[in-house]
Amino acid sequence: MTIKPLIILPNPILRQVSKPVEQVNDELLRLADDMLETMYEAPGIGLAAIQIGVPRRLLVIDVAREGEEKNPQVFINPEIVKSSDERSVYEEGCLSIPEYYAEVERPAAVTVKHIGRDGKEHMVEADGLLATCLQHEIDHLNGVLFIDYISRLKREMVIKKFTKAAKAKAV
Repeated sequence: MTIKPLIILPNPILRQVSKPVEQVNDELLRLADDMLETMYEAPGIGLAAIQIGVPRRLLVIDVAREGEEKNPQVFINPEIVKSSDERSVYEEGCLSIPEYYAEVERPAAVTVKHIGRDGKEHMVEADGLLATCLQHEIDHLNGVLFIDYISRLKREMVIKKFTKAAKAKAV
């Protein structure tokens, strides 16, 4: 397994809409394993393929708490098919926007249809942290970032900060 470099804001790749995965094969499963390794190393609880520069509808998640056994999950072509009317607020962060956190309101529960590692279609009913994480990562596949849910002023400040840091790094 290989740890991949993360794409960081303001890289425009993060705004690309990812393309569906056509087939589950060894190459795709290797990519999923690399993504899990990258996510654990970061450390994070979710990672979309676009965050390592691969515009495919693939994401990995592990919301196991510290001290709990790892529970890696792979979602291929995930799609939210149902969202609850009830809302919840979580403080979200993102491996592509390091060390920035903001409260985001989302549906409290979702049902997600996806293809698993086995190549078969599955349904997952999620609430709590898993529901938030799934929505956050599926947003990545659609070119949406969690900062799109905060005020325009705060979002512009975050983008400006990361643009400035990127320019300083390029010099």
